[in-house]
Amino acid sequence: MLEELSIKNFAIIEELTVPFGEGLTVLTGETGAGKSIIIDAIGLLIGGRSSVEYVRHGEKRAEIEGLFRINTSHPSRKKLEDAGIEVEEDMVVLRRDITDQGKSVCRINGKLVTLAILRETGQSLVDIHGQHEHQELMQPEKHITMLDRFAGKKLYETLQDYKSRYQTFTKLQSELEKWKENDQETANRLDFIQYQLNEIEAASLVPGEDEELVKERHILSNSEKLFSQLNNTYESLYGEGKALDWAGLAMSHSEDAAAIDSDMEKVNESIHTAYYMLEEAAFSLRNHVDSLLFDPERLNEIEARLEEIKKLKRKYGNSVMEILEFSSKIEEEMEHLTNKDEKIQECQEQLKIAALDLKAEADTLTDLRYQAGKELSDKVKTELKELYMDKAEMEVNVKKLKKGKQYEWENGRTIFNDNGKDKVEFLMATNAGEPLKPLAKVASGGEISRIMLAMKTILSGFQHVTSLIFDEVDTGVSGRVAQAIAQKIYHVSVGSQVLCITHLPQVAAMADNHLFIEKREKENRVITTVKPIDGMKKADEIARMISGVEITELTRKNANELLAMAEKIKTKS
Repeated sequence: MLEELSIKNFAIIEELTVPFGEGLTVLTGETGAGKSIIIDAIGLLIGGRSSVEYVRHGEKRAEIEGLFRINTSHPSRKKLEDAGIEVEEDMVVLRRDITDQGKSVCRINGKLVTLAILRETGQSLVDIHGQHEHQELMQPEKHITMLDRFAGKKLYETLQDYKSRYQTFTKLQSELEKWKENDQETANRLDFIQYQLNEIEAASLVPGEDEELVKERHILSNSEKLFSQLNNTYESLYGEGKALDWAGLAMSHSEDAAAIDSDMEKVNESIHTAYYMLEEAAFSLRNHVDSLLFDPERLNEIEARLEEIKKLKRKYGNSVMEILEFSSKIEEEMEHLTNKDEKIQECQEQLKIAALDLKAEADTLTDLRYQAGKELSDKVKTELKELYMDKAEMEVNVKKLKKGKQYEWENGRTIFNDNGKDKVEFLMATNAGEPLKPLAKVASGGEISRIMLAMKTILSGFQHVTSLIFDEVDTGVSGRVAQAIAQKIYHVSVGSQVLCITHLPQVAAMADNHLFIEKREKENRVITTVKPIDGMKKADEIARMISGVEITELTRKNANELLAMAEKIKTKS
């Protein structure tokens, strides 16, 4: 459940801490006092769309924080564990800051998280039902989600299997379409690939060839300087009075010294080693100098070869290795295109198998939806009878899709989308003798409120959220219908925490906790305050809701009667 909500610098709220209890909590107050603003704050806390307009004028940021208690089996725990967030003492603290620059900072239990993680976690904790959900009920494309949620675990698991197969199916379908491209385009592509392969093969490239050629060109271009430096080095080492003569003399002296002092043996060995290394280097220099030849023709050949490779690089890669890799790639493509008919046949066979698997899963989904639709219809009708729509009829219409990815069979075709092959629509007849029609065409505002509440009453047991929030679901109703709605909302709250903004005194009377929202001025600024009320103050607030303006003895008496009746209903429940 949501235990506490803290709001700072949000819209007309300066600073507010709201405690929430178990069961049914109602929020009442004059229109414009800020009741819906509190719900907006909760909506943002669980990942709703933010706006700089929410930041109180003149402030740098708005801050919203909520403390939730969850049990050990709550599905949000797995989400939090996957995100590396620890849950201690069953507490989850969501926090969201919105700056006056439009930036949003999200935290869960003090750890920075993305908005996506906050939204995924938040929406598993709170379900907000407001006017937008009335609109969703009017949108047939949303009905399949409602039905699937009601159908539960078995359909969910089947749907996940279906989605996996649907991805395979669409991938194969795209691949087949690619293979079936225009034959002229394929022929042109083959001609172009052949030209590229011929050009690369004619060059007879060798891996690393360009690097070796650049090295050889550098040597040939500097051959005179190289000859001079190598010759000078050799002459410095070898000849009368040169380095090797002096090294030999040093070696002779060190031998005599080592014969006298054994500690000099290592030094003597080092001098011997140095002498032989110098001698070997001198011989190597002499051989290299003798082998040096300046060949202007070879330099021209290298330049021509490098220019040829340079042209190929401009077309096919930055190095000889990349050019050769490109050659292998287009050679493979050429093989595929050459064997196009075989590939098409192979892909068609794979697609047929995938389509059969997909249809089998889709058929299972359809069967489960038919079963769930019948059960949902019966439950909704039962709930609506308790809400004084006892003549209402409902049918969950499950029919074939008309748009989507299709597969042609020998005796027809099947159309799929990522939810199966079904289109789901709720049909209603609100009065006796009327034909079933799409919901949007038959229900009034008050009827939609009752239908939505009936749906919520049924679906609340399948959602696992900790808190349900109803934002003025009682719009357009009064009298005995209002009393029925009050009892229905209370019934939902027995199994889970319910927060409800209401203008109906009947709903307020059923509350376990009553929060009064008030707007007042402070230092020429409007602020919203929230305070719990009970006893006489609660009776006075219900009396105000009854009268609309002035509290009279009669309205106070009616309020007390409502409260007494509510207690009797609760006791029976």
